[in-house]
Amino acid sequence: MERKLIEGDYVPDGAGGLTTLTGSEEVLARALYRLTARRGGLPFLPELGSRLYQVPREKPSVRQSLAARYVAQALEGERELKVKDVALAQTGDRAELRVQLEWQGQPLSLDLELSPREAVEVTW
Repeated sequence: MERKLIEGDYVPDGAGGLTTLTGSEEVLARALYRLTARRGGLPFLPELGSRLYQVPREKPSVRQSLAARYVAQALEGERELKVKDVALAQTGDRAELRVQLEWQGQPLSLDLELSPREAVEVTW
């Protein structure tokens, strides 16, 4: 059971508690966390997270393959989730990443905007 976050804040449920996510929303929230957390950034969970923040710093010719590799690596722990496609669109110093996933036969999608400093915007 995951709690709903918007811009880093938990979302109240209107009854004194917090909004919980279920089904595909819960799976997307976990995937999003794994993709945006910096791999190695949590000392007791060194394998959690991704290295996607490094993609904009690399040579343009290798960014697509690195993005696909980093997405697959970050989502290894989500056994029911399959990565179907990773598409990187580059404009200037920014890169937009679309990750197509499949969960229990259902297609899911995540969009991340990457900059040389960090992942700055996420939609699903």
